[in-house]
Amino acid sequence: MFLKNVLLSALLANGLLLASPLQAQESALSYDQYLSELKQQAVEQGIAQGTIDAVFDQIKLFKKAVVNEPAKSGPENLDKYLPNRVSEALVEQARSLYRDNKALFDRLGKEYGVQPRFVLAYWGITSAFDASDYPALTVIASNAYHGEQAYAGDEQSDAAFISALKLMERDQLSFDSLKSDASGLMGYPHFTPKQLAKYGQDGNGDGRVDIWHSLDDAFATTANYLKQLGWDYDGTWGRQVSTPKALPQDLVGLAVHKGFDQWQALGVRRFNGSDLPSRKDMQVSLIMPDGKNGRSYLVYDNYRVLRKTQGSEHLTLAVTYLSERIKYPEIK
Repeated sequence: MFLKNVLLSALLANGLLLASPLQAQESALSYDQYLSELKQQAVEQGIAQGTIDAVFDQIKLFKKAVVNEPAKSGPENLDKYLPNRVSEALVEQARSLYRDNKALFDRLGKEYGVQPRFVLAYWGITSAFDASDYPALTVIASNAYHGEQAYAGDEQSDAAFISALKLMERDQLSFDSLKSDASGLMGYPHFTPKQLAKYGQDGNGDGRVDIWHSLDDAFATTANYLKQLGWDYDGTWGRQVSTPKALPQDLVGLAVHKGFDQWQALGVRRFNGSDLPSRKDMQVSLIMPDGKNGRSYLVYDNYRVLRKTQGSEHLTLAVTYLSERIKYPEIK
């Protein structure tokens, strides 16, 4: 455990510290002292002294801009959420990027087994096609100092910092080339250092993995990520359907799997009222993110893959919605 946490625990146990968690952590050690701790851990983790000397003198305290947003009473329903989250400008940006790089993306899509529209839709919802331009090590170290959890998963900020250092050494990245957003997510896919280390791919064969400037590498890395999570190149994500009002709600959710014929027998139909597909080789699930009075979808295994990457059903459906807008009308 870091010395900072030990000191903080001792102060709290003796009633000597009554500040908020954020204030408490900052008062236990200065930022320079905390960087010294990170430096010591980097040494213990085998980071080369040359890397440590080159990096730590450049790390500053990152201060986020504070944006006061109006409070929301709750999540928007999908009828409002999807067109707001997937703006016409975002759709055109995605389609333009595909149009300008179609031969490249189609080739990489077949090579990695993920249709290009889903890679582009993932980028659009995750990063809005912004590779971000903050110094990643400064951001990650500052977030760790403030006691913020690094990302939505279980990767802690101090561990993410060490992962980023190891990534720099492995891929021979400079301090200035390792960029992130304000939460430490990197490149077009907005990956954590741990994700980039695990899924990074050299899409253009230059011997490096650059998800900030190389569309080849960014595409290959994102496609590899989805493929490793179980993506099926021959499948799609699902479809919007109509459902009878009397459909039991205990049949709703990703935990329930049924064949199309079983859903058909329960009264589920395509959104236009026609019969569901007749294929027998799939087990699919029914979801109603806004409840029984909202939209209904039958979703397939590729949807489950996307759901692992997003924080909510609404965000996942935003990815699928953008993928459909990229697909239609067809880009020649």
